[in-house]
Amino acid sequence: MGHLLDRGPAGRSTARSRRGRGFTLIEVLVALSIITIALTSIYRLQSDTVRMSTDARFYTMAPMLAQEKLAQIEREGFRFAADGTGDFGQEHPGYGWALRIEDAQPDLIKNPKHHLIRIDLVVTRDEEKSYALRTYRFYVE
Repeated sequence: MGHLLDRGPAGRSTARSRRGRGFTLIEVLVALSIITIALTSIYRLQSDTVRMSTDARFYTMAPMLAQEKLAQIEREGFRFAADGTGDFGQEHPGYGWALRIEDAQPDLIKNPKHHLIRIDLVVTRDEEKSYALRTYRFYVE
């Protein structure tokens, strides 16, 4: 009579038995593709978050360490300061510094006891990231 469902030998619908068998291969592959795309996106997002957190930590610590080194140079006296490299010890493992000091005597300073120096200080972390600071200091002997 125009029924879309075929009847089996016992008079049961074959469509009902087809539904009970499970998912087709295409359905499983589509589901796996969607899960793969979602997990890949989540992994990339997580790795970007970790990288940004590491960068933020460095760019927060580096200026503080640079200021600490400049304060140490000021305490010891500018005339005793010299170029050099070093690290920040056990408190900040992996962080290092490089210092370069030059006289920046402009023509306007006529008194030989007055000095203007340029200080270039670079703070590094595991030689991968670096933070550069340039400042000028004036002192009198």
